Amino acid sequence: MNPLLAKLQPYPFERLRQLFAGVVPDAAYAPISLGIGEPKHPTPDFIKQALIGGLDALAGYPATAGDMKLRQSFTGWLQRRYGLALDAATQVLPVNGSREALFALAQTVVDGTKSPAPVVVSPNPFYQIYEGAALLAGAEVWYAPSDPARNFAVDWDSVPEQVWARTQLVYVCSPGNPTGAVMPLQEWRKLFELSDRHGFVIASDECYSEIYFRDEPPLGGLEAAAQLGRQDFRRLIALTSLSKRSNVPGLRSGFVAGDAGIIRNFLLYRTYHGSAMSGSVAAASIAAWGDEAHVVDNRAQYRAKFAAVTPLLEPVLDVRLPDASFYLWAGVPAAWQGDDAAFARALYAQYNVTVLPGSYLAREWQGHNPGRGRIRMALVADTAECVEAAQRIADFCRRPVAA
Repeated sequence: MNPLLAKLQPYPFERLRQLFAGVVPDAAYAPISLGIGEPKHPTPDFIKQALIGGLDALAGYPATAGDMKLRQSFTGWLQRRYGLALDAATQVLPVNGSREALFALAQTVVDGTKSPAPVVVSPNPFYQIYEGAALLAGAEVWYAPSDPARNFAVDWDSVPEQVWARTQLVYVCSPGNPTGAVMPLQEWRKLFELSDRHGFVIASDECYSEIYFRDEPPLGGLEAAAQLGRQDFRRLIALTSLSKRSNVPGLRSGFVAGDAGIIRNFLLYRTYHGSAMSGSVAAASIAAWGDEAHVVDNRAQYRAKFAAVTPLLEPVLDVRLPDASFYLWAGVPAAWQGDDAAFARALYAQYNVTVLPGSYLAREWQGHNPGRGRIRMALVADTAECVEAAQRIADFCRRPVAA
């Protein structure tokens, strides 16, 4: 067996299952889960019809690079969303959702034969695939903590120069999971300068880019590069998907875009990896990337939901509206003394509401777990159910903590 597998830690949801083992929640309350970030809004009918209409493509093997019409749907969206002109032939590739691409990209760009071992820098807290991808590529992970004083921006300055010198890949998540923070242009400038100095690749995970609450859409990595005169997108790959944008998590469809040299090598890896997108999924994807009306409606639903839920929780939790994404990243009441796992377990037992302990989404690093004392709530269900969950959480927070 691959000895690197032993370095992998249990996924947060497995830890949550273990936390709830033996707990029988109060049957007076119907179960409500805010634990998993799985979109629950209905999939638009026109996407379903496009998927069905593409079923004839099942008769042939799909190309790993996708056809030109599919790639042009990506570049067309990038032009409309960010004002960017990318080459459909060399600067974009279809992927089977951002998760598998985030993993595969590390296997492409990290040289695990180096000594000392290369470093992959990850935000902390983080999407766990970053860590697994780095470890299985033979790298070490350096966890850069988020800073609550700066709206949970990642503290890139906390990474020592000697670590940057060994770094081959940096994962950026903007809008962030779980914090919802968006990285501003000055932070991008800092990372680009470090990349120029040390030669590492930046993987920009942008799957939440279309769920935001203010008039200005979140800045994307490619957009930031263009604004800073980096039109070749050197050492930068942006990754996005349709799961959250179009409510199709089961479609497993997205794309990567950026540095043509990295894209070329990524295509080589993927050709051997066997990760081509089926023609029926491609047909549905083309339809989805070509339509914005359903995205605007989806965003409006989230805005209404957060507007209803956040005021219910603000009096009892340390929480505020995020920049973007569909998560609330909340601090537990002081009476719980920072024990987010105990809070989540008791909430589940007493009110049948599931939230994810923040410490499960982060690593203890240099004596501190930046997720400790916080919980992540995914507001993915309909508004009525999310409001009901918020009311139960508020009632729970007002009860005395059992000794």
